[in-house]
Amino acid sequence: MRFTHLLLTALLALAVSMAHARDFKAGSIEVADPWSRATPRGASTGAGYMKITNTGTTPDRLVSESSDIARSVELHETSMENGIARMRPLKNGLEIKPGETVEFKPGSYHVMFTGLKKQLSAGDHIKATLTFEQAGKVDIDYDVLALGASPGGAKSGPGAAKPSMQMPGMPGMKH
Repeated sequence: MRFTHLLLTALLALAVSMAHARDFKAGSIEVADPWSRATPRGASTGAGYMKITNTGTTPDRLVSESSDIARSVELHETSMENGIARMRPLKNGLEIKPGETVEFKPGSYHVMFTGLKKQLSAGDHIKATLTFEQAGKVDIDYDVLALGASPGGAKSGPGAAKPSMQMPGMPGMKH
């Protein structure tokens, strides 16, 4: 029985790590691999990541995101100040220049889900809508990976080459 449980757990973990997020498109904007991480029980915040490419010849601006999973959704930027990672909302959105790809990733740009309405669990999908000035709205679907996971099975956390961020509502994390 124990072996069967371990085998099923391993297969589920493999399936989740091999799952490849879909790509989404609106006008000249392409959104690739939206993903998030599972949250610990009781966490009130989560984060979303993706790659956004502008294949057009004019700039566009990501102005907002919305999702029913949280009370509010904000676009954030992380910067290092005196060795401390600080997060700030992008009040004017984020310009995506022609031919440019902007990656939302831990320690950089990210989407902040505040006031989560439920715990995010590995294997879940988060429906959201991005709004761009030129391309308009694009519906996306985040794949929720295991706590601490990154796409491709890489881990983050202690010893990883990323700055340590602290977020409100996440145990051991500060905003």
